[in-house]
Amino acid sequence: MITDTRIALEIPEGGDLPLDPAGFGPRAVAYIIDFLITTVALSILGAVLGLAGGFGDGILYILYFLVNWFYPVFFEVWKNGATPGKRSMGLVVVNDDGTPLTFSASVIRNLMRPVDMLPVGYMTGVVSILCTRKFQRLGDLAAGTMVVYAHQPTPAPVLDAKGKRPVPVSLRTDEQRALLAFAERSKSLSAQRQQELAELLQPIIKADEPVLAIKQMANSMVGDFSGGQNR
Repeated sequence: MITDTRIALEIPEGGDLPLDPAGFGPRAVAYIIDFLITTVALSILGAVLGLAGGFGDGILYILYFLVNWFYPVFFEVWKNGATPGKRSMGLVVVNDDGTPLTFSASVIRNLMRPVDMLPVGYMTGVVSILCTRKFQRLGDLAAGTMVVYAHQPTPAPVLDAKGKRPVPVSLRTDEQRALLAFAERSKSLSAQRQQELAELLQPIIKADEPVLAIKQMANSMVGDFSGGQNR
């Protein structure tokens, strides 16, 4: 079964963090791209170092080891969780709780790569990917990682009110979304309609100017610090 299935992780701030684990297909293409990149790079280095004779060959063996073992670790840890191949496919490696990949986790998942390659053609890894809910090869299972699609960050809503105001009560996720939606779309509503809708939240927010209060609360929720000028 080569399909992708969205999972949702509950985050401490409330709400869910959606993650889309990547299946075998895009991961295989990403691997081929990385393989071609490293092969071309090592071929060029081999041609250059070959001019130095035996000394050059020794250096090439060291580079071959470093590239094969640390190429994925370098990009996964210091380049936002993705090798060039994964980035070209819109993939990223994260911890299985959705947090950014750590150095130790990256090292473990890549040290396990030879096991995933057994007995031939990455067969063990492929079977593991196809049989696990998060499409994890053995290296991912050992390291507590997974490969997911990299979502583009959602742009913050454009809010027209200045100033910030704390939300007086703990709101559910759907209530927070409703408050932000009101603040974002209020420009398309008449003043009377804005007042009518804001009055619905008046029992909760208890503000003298509910329309302005909701917009300022929305500013606080999205971190619009520019509104602080009118405090």
